Amino acid sequence: LNEGHCARTAELDDDERLAVRDLFLLTLKPVMYVANVREDGFENNPHLDAVRARAEAEGAEVVPVCAAIEEELSQLDDADRDEFLADLGLDEPGLNRLIRAGYQLLGLQTYFTAGVKEVRAWTVKKGATAPQAAGVIHTDFERGFIRAETMSFDDFVKYRGEAGCKEAGRLRMEGKAYIVKEGDILHFLFNV
Repeated sequence: LNEGHCARTAELDDDERLAVRDLFLLTLKPVMYVANVREDGFENNPHLDAVRARAEAEGAEVVPVCAAIEEELSQLDDADRDEFLADLGLDEPGLNRLIRAGYQLLGLQTYFTAGVKEVRAWTVKKGATAPQAAGVIHTDFERGFIRAETMSFDDFVKYRGEAGCKEAGRLRMEGKAYIVKEGDILHFLFNV
């Protein structure tokens, strides 16, 4: 640190990370650079290359986006948006890449709850157990957790809902030790 290096570039083992945790070092926090570029600035851009070089030295990620493109995309319907992206040679909007990079950087993932009235996405840390995921909805769910009815998002789509998953044997009952996976659809059973 005295030499001007970021704490996140130091190769700390688990014990060392634990020792410096209470120092709340700002330079230990993860960093992501978002570079606003022109429509033609995704390649052969010396400014973007400079940002990438700095980020690489810090072990950070760079997400290039074009705010002008993002503004235009926000005003288009889905069909026009896909055509516009294809014309630009882009697979997806920059906002999607930014969100995914942020989740990755912070070690987050998404699970879903799906009822008759609504489907909702919830965010948890990677490695969260089913009771911890339930606690994101309400602390009573975590405290009184019994089990979680679980199915993957892909199975939910493939078998056309919870009933189809149940018929296909893809609905699982998971206990307190279950580690939630990206895209799980969970229904919590609890008692308080």
